[in-house]
Amino acid sequence: MPTYILLTHFTEQGIRNVKETTKRAQAFRETAKKLGITVKDLYWTLGEYDSAAIVDAPDEGSVTALGLSVGTQGNIRTQTIRAFTSDEMNKILSRMV
Repeated sequence: MPTYILLTHFTEQGIRNVKETTKRAQAFRETAKKLGITVKDLYWTLGEYDSAAIVDAPDEGSVTALGLSVGTQGNIRTQTIRAFTSDEMNKILSRMV
């Protein structure tokens, strides 16, 4: 199953209600599960992004639906990145011409 990294920024609404962020994270996990997505790890971060989630999703459509679903709540904006394991990267490299 493909792995994705979701990076987030709090919106103005999200930072105003930051004390609810761990409750929102639990709701994120539940939404992901409904979409067939496994949340492997979820972190709050310092620096450019406010949080990062590592998820396994069946396809890009599912992970996009997750990002859009949580985005409609107005607390975060997301950026999704496809991540590759070492084995996946070796298969990609073997196809190079």
